[in-house]
Amino acid sequence: MVTQPFGAIEAGGTKFVCLVGTGPDDIRAETRFPTTSPERTLQQALDFLSAEQDRQGPLAAVGIASFGPVDLRQDSPTYGQITSTPKPGWANVSIAGAASAALGVPVGFDTDVNAAALAEQRWGAGRGLHSFIYLTIGTGIGGGGLLDGKLTHGLVHPEVGHIRLPHDLAADPFPGICPFHGDCLEGLASGPAMQARWRQPAEDLPDDHQAWALEARYLALALVTFVCTLSPQRIIMGGGVMSKPLLFPLIRRQVLELLNNYVRAPELLQQIDSFIVPPALGHRAGALGGLALAADAVRAPLRSELTADR
Repeated sequence: MVTQPFGAIEAGGTKFVCLVGTGPDDIRAETRFPTTSPERTLQQALDFLSAEQDRQGPLAAVGIASFGPVDLRQDSPTYGQITSTPKPGWANVSIAGAASAALGVPVGFDTDVNAAALAEQRWGAGRGLHSFIYLTIGTGIGGGGLLDGKLTHGLVHPEVGHIRLPHDLAADPFPGICPFHGDCLEGLASGPAMQARWRQPAEDLPDDHQAWALEARYLALALVTFVCTLSPQRIIMGGGVMSKPLLFPLIRRQVLELLNNYVRAPELLQQIDSFIVPPALGHRAGALGGLALAADAVRAPLRSELTADR
């Protein structure tokens, strides 16, 4: 029996990835393209999904894993919108409403990092866990995850990239690049921050460059904050910056040094290589998270009256 497929849109600040399928072992169609203007980019995504509906039959639902900030409150008049993003032209864009109006199916909507966490719980490094964090370190720094088995929502959604860190200006005089906060975590440790500080892309920096020790320090400071405040069972770290293999051992060592034997969980003290890990789903975690959001939207339908102008 052929299962009715889902559609997925991973709406990233750099590129969009769209899938049709039911999971990592059943991808029936895929496309990716650069993020340009909202009108052009959304139209490309919706044209792809519409064409797949014509070719494969109706989609059961669509899941959207979006860069943010976004409005996730279903009782809000701006539900489904990207809100105060610094990305030019994308503030107040109704991404979920556009998909609902164009495709006429249930729409699941969440942040790209929450969606990636959902996919990792379903198929990857979060299986069997009820509380863990997923972080992406790349063009920006974002984080999501599950607490007590539920995606982390609240006042809005986690904005872990904008926590403040100890910043020794004598050791690192770089002011940071965040347009809102300057030297927050994202302003100091994102890919663009590394490029601005060292005047070359992070991927071009050699392994023995001082950049990596500093990057590991900032990321470890953030992780210690999350360990002490959220007590996750695991921390999953993805994104382009984390593709540098040497970062994981540097971060793990710094985390243990900073905690200084205060949190005495064996997962930290004896199994830290299994506590701070890369995503099992790799670069596909966000897009696969869109499929997971779509599946959940069918089981618990979201607000049906979404319109493209909201």
